[in-house]
Amino acid sequence: MASSVLVNAGPAPAAISPTAELPVDRLGRPSRALRVSVTDRCNLRCVYCMPEDRYAWLPRAGILSFAEIDFLVERFCEIGVEKVRLTGGEPLLRRDLPDLVRLLSARRLRERSLTTNGILLADLAWPLRAAGLDRVTVSLDTLRRDRFRALTREDRLARVLTGVEAAASAGFSGLKLDTVVLRGVNDDELFDLVDFGKELGAEVRFIEYMEVGGATRWSMDQVVSRSEMLERFRRRFGEVRPLPGRGAATAERFELPGGTTFGIIASTTAPFCRACDRSRLTADGVWYPCLHARVGTDLRRRLRGGATAEELRAVLASRWRDRTDRGAEERLAGGVLTPPVLRAELAADPRLEMHTRGG
Repeated sequence: MASSVLVNAGPAPAAISPTAELPVDRLGRPSRALRVSVTDRCNLRCVYCMPEDRYAWLPRAGILSFAEIDFLVERFCEIGVEKVRLTGGEPLLRRDLPDLVRLLSARRLRERSLTTNGILLADLAWPLRAAGLDRVTVSLDTLRRDRFRALTREDRLARVLTGVEAAASAGFSGLKLDTVVLRGVNDDELFDLVDFGKELGAEVRFIEYMEVGGATRWSMDQVVSRSEMLERFRRRFGEVRPLPGRGAATAERFELPGGTTFGIIASTTAPFCRACDRSRLTADGVWYPCLHARVGTDLRRRLRGGATAEELRAVLASRWRDRTDRGAEERLAGGVLTPPVLRAELAADPRLEMHTRGG
């Protein structure tokens, strides 16, 4: 597949000047960050993400090759993307992933990062760092073995913790731990997780349980809001100081007395759509400019159909300029939040799943 991409690419486009006009959408938001799903498969079945017993999977023949991903990433760079995050599913299930990181290391990117559940990270942390990966985020919802087993339906907490330690020792910048907070499940571990992160030199980011994609068992009463989390920290530690410079980042960052920091991603109760500069590319090449978008742009069909680099760049720039997406804000403004996708819809279109589009 790599050779067909090069044959169909046409003449290499001229390098984009740093002063060239880059597209912004209708709300004035630039395209700065891209999340690339490299697989829709996962080796966990977390209850808040994949609660069902059976799932529809993307056909393997449609999955983008590393050469295709690299070629598309270069087109995204030409419209302003500076950061690429590799996601899944579980991205470390994709064989030879360091090879993709090496390709992306040659691109005009300020940061190459990855989000993983950590199960395979112990063996891959050093090869990924050597290949040029800058930053790693590990999903870690609990430090308790029984809870981990209940949340993920796998008894692999020890492997995850070993993977986190490997990432801490491999020299990645800004190691982060992401925790989805569920009321009555793990919301009593906030302080323990912050302490654990501090010991490893990692920052914990607490994520409000989101009503996205296949979260078919989501309900608002399970959400521990940003305001409630902050109140718990204030009761325990006193002052909680907000840190400046959030920009387009998903997380608001806070500092406790003594200097320990943590973040909160409040996509459910305090959406940050107006500053969102992110879009998502599925493992089979469909591009979604919003996490909540129901319809995407099929880049694989164009790429494999012979579209040139210039034609693909024009598609990306045009679609981004037309972007008005602010899905989380619109859902919150609409009143009662409910799971947005029905089970029958998920079976018909697996790209609606967050494990497919790299939520």
